[in-house]
Amino acid sequence: MARKTGQIVGCGRSRWLVRVYLGRDRHTERRRYHNRTVHGPIRNAQEYLTKMLRERDLGRQVEGAQIRLDAYLDRFETAAKSRLRETSYRDYHRLLRRYVRPILGERMLSAISPLDVQAVYQRLVERGLSARTVRYTHSVLRSAMRQAICWRLLSQDPTEGAQLPRLQRREMRVLNVEQSRVFLETALKTHLGPVFAVALTTAARPSEYLALKWQDIDWEQGTISIARTLEKVREGWRFAEPKRARSRRVIKLQEWILELLRGLQAKTKPKPAGSSWPGAVELIFTTPSGRPIHGDKLAMKFKSVLEQADLPMIRLYDLRHTGATLALAASVPPKVVSEQLGHASAAFTLDVYSHVLPHMQAGAARRVEALLFPHGHQSANSIDV
Repeated sequence: MARKTGQIVGCGRSRWLVRVYLGRDRHTERRRYHNRTVHGPIRNAQEYLTKMLRERDLGRQVEGAQIRLDAYLDRFETAAKSRLRETSYRDYHRLLRRYVRPILGERMLSAISPLDVQAVYQRLVERGLSARTVRYTHSVLRSAMRQAICWRLLSQDPTEGAQLPRLQRREMRVLNVEQSRVFLETALKTHLGPVFAVALTTAARPSEYLALKWQDIDWEQGTISIARTLEKVREGWRFAEPKRARSRRVIKLQEWILELLRGLQAKTKPKPAGSSWPGAVELIFTTPSGRPIHGDKLAMKFKSVLEQADLPMIRLYDLRHTGATLALAASVPPKVVSEQLGHASAAFTLDVYSHVLPHMQAGAARRVEALLFPHGHQSANSIDV
């Protein structure tokens, strides 16, 4: 084949050298080639050559054919760090390091095929990893590959079309009305009682209510604003943007919660300078020493309260689900509950909390019946049709 088209050179049995001409070096004027050894029948070499020529003709950088996945992921993670939250970046790094790099890290970026990606997911399933972990790994790898396309290192996304394990919805575990009452009675006897009370009644996320500041409370309107999250990072603590734009929201507080917070504010004493993280001065909820409350330690205390109250073991995050379930069971309109949770739509909220629907339907049936027959039950036979 001509030099500017490419070459396939036999190098032994079922072994081929593919050469693609890349033009002349800008500084040395020497010819530049991309060389790759391909094993198998000659059609494998022909397919690879065609792919590389298409990359070149589309203006893609054939550097993608020269860089290994490990090296590319280093660049990807460095670029992604500035746009990701600290916790998300750690998840990206951990998933790629544990599940992708050991299998595909030494492969050339441009040589990774959809079957290679599928093989990675199959290996993870065989190791007994959950469908959620496999899907999250896929999401991160897909993000990396799509960025490679934007950087003109690839022309196609090898993660596209991958078959993923079905995600089994975890059975939601929440406290019922009586259990919630017992939980609050027990929790309010502890230093962290106000935290648990706000968590249950607002259905906010732990990272959201642990980041609340006194300035977020509108005492006249009786509301509190979710405006930020609190994260534990390597350097210490920091405030971050909420999970999504719609996560910024205003929540109406119950009257007894307002009174509880007024009492907490009255008992809060100014901390000496240097005794805590500077940002903790404005926080509503802190440790006795004035430091931010760590979510993991709060979860441990939560388990302790559940044990003390002889209640079922649920996760700290399930207080959010409990609060939403109680609101729906109390006939609060789904749209209102959706806004309180920061969900995208009421339809999504009802899908997540579908276990409450039978009770809601029963209540709705009774209320409609009361409208139709305000003076008691009337036989259908006595109604003129």
